[in-house]
Amino acid sequence: MKPLLITMGDPTGIGPELLIKALLERAFANRRHPLQLVGDLGVLQRAAAIFSCNLEATMQQRDSYELTCGGQTIDLVNLTQLDAGQLKYGNPDHACGRAMADYIEYCISRCLDGSAAGMVTCPINKTAINAAGVRFPGHTEMLAKRCGVEKVVMMLAGQKLKVCLVTTHLAYRDVPQTLSTTEILETIRITERSFRQKFGIDQPKLAVLSLNPHAGENGLFGDEEARLIIPAIKQAQAEGIAADGPHSADTLFHFAAKGSHDVVICMYHDQGLIPLKLLHFEDGVNVTLGLPIVRTSVDHGTAYNLAGTGKASIASLVAAIDMAEQMMDR
Repeated sequence: MKPLLITMGDPTGIGPELLIKALLERAFANRRHPLQLVGDLGVLQRAAAIFSCNLEATMQQRDSYELTCGGQTIDLVNLTQLDAGQLKYGNPDHACGRAMADYIEYCISRCLDGSAAGMVTCPINKTAINAAGVRFPGHTEMLAKRCGVEKVVMMLAGQKLKVCLVTTHLAYRDVPQTLSTTEILETIRITERSFRQKFGIDQPKLAVLSLNPHAGENGLFGDEEARLIIPAIKQAQAEGIAADGPHSADTLFHFAAKGSHDVVICMYHDQGLIPLKLLHFEDGVNVTLGLPIVRTSVDHGTAYNLAGTGKASIASLVAAIDMAEQMMDR
């Protein structure tokens, strides 16, 4: 069976110790798909020492190892040989930035050539990968480019709430002029198709949010609802998509979290992530919809304040693996 690949993320963040902690807590055991870590052996051995565990590595073939720690085993693709002893938590150097990108690139290539079933990513430092010459705002944009996809949708998900974003990483002041009926409609289409194809929901119910307070109050607080959002909703409905709105964000999430809709389409980053992280701060999952491959991610950053302490929660990592398996099995 094809493996699910898991990247190590930032060597100076919490990613390496999350992988070791998950291994020790048997979060990788009894999975429907074999798991392979993609990262750096020396950095993982340093992370294992945080838990007073000796990480043993048995070479299987070139750059491929079976790791054993605390009686648990997992495979590793050893892509880099960083000087783990010289790395400082929270201070990724140029080599670390390049390594983060290399892990992602490797997994994308494996998924595209069909030798892997999907990928799960641990957090990266966007500044570090850009300093290393990889000019992308983050994972999502890199995945879209490498997969040859013009439009993808970032979804943040938990058991109670799932949100998809029309715009992602840009200044709030740029949101109104970036929004368009085309972008909103494409977000709706990709989300609806993904929920049918990857999550097995025949007729997903999509709530589309307004941009302005109280859905614009009939133009009193802005005209984006009438000019951009309503036309997108009407076109989606004409295509048979169960989308409704525009809903005021200050009330809709209460009902969505109780099951009124399968997913909420949000106009900008914080509009969706604030309620999502209120409910799913530890176990949220970042999913890229619209790709030809399966990709999920932890929904948190490198957490430099926790790096090296062993205190970071593995809940989001476990949830990301669970969701990737769910999507791969469709």
